Amino acid sequence: MGDEHHILLLAGSSEARGIAEALSARGLRYTVWLSEPPRGPAPLPQVPQLRRFPDASAMQAALAQKGFTALIDAGHVFDRTAREQATAAATALGLPFLRVERPAWDTAGQLHWQTAPDVASANRLIPQGARVFCTTGWDSLTDYAGFRGAVLMLRQTRKHDRPAPYPFVELMFGDPPFDAQQEEALFAKLGVDVLVCRNIGGAASRPKLDAAIALGLDVILLDRPARSGRLHVVADVGTALNWVEEL
Repeated sequence: MGDEHHILLLAGSSEARGIAEALSARGLRYTVWLSEPPRGPAPLPQVPQLRRFPDASAMQAALAQKGFTALIDAGHVFDRTAREQATAAATALGLPFLRVERPAWDTAGQLHWQTAPDVASANRLIPQGARVFCTTGWDSLTDYAGFRGAVLMLRQTRKHDRPAPYPFVELMFGDPPFDAQQEEALFAKLGVDVLVCRNIGGAASRPKLDAAIALGLDVILLDRPARSGRLHVVADVGTALNWVEEL
């Protein structure tokens, strides 16, 4: 890779942190963008810029204005808007573009697990009177209209005082990382029947599923958004860095 390159790294995953650390260690020029404030205690080696765009053309203009020569999308696997904007913008500008996406969790052999394409579909699978713990995000709450359970416990990793839109919603604040023992104790204390979460994959977000398995809870796992276009996708930091070296 030549010194003339300036890489844009879209962050939001643990892989993004690993890539940023490696780029910093190698003295390569890069900039980090995030579409929302960072979660968790582990900082990136470079302070990220919070950037959200109304559409792909606005992102394209920003990419061109900053003179980026390549784009690595290591954002949250469920951040469909940022991913689609980045794909369209990089394609329009002819920039080398890489998507980093860890493998999804395997549902094979999990008798208490169901999958759903989206939150609204998951909501229809929730049994009458169930006590549900979910990690599907604040913006998903509107899709729980018509909820048939007794209570929907929504985990939030940043403290706030926004009122929930429905009386059946209880906000559960907690600071990651969480381990399986803590999650099991919490679910038992709350009397959880069903866990609803997104298929993020990876070890850091796995403890809630291990706790659900230990307690025999029903799990509804949301499928990842479908990929649009023909993306070059890799599953780990090492392969992403090999791609960087070939620029």
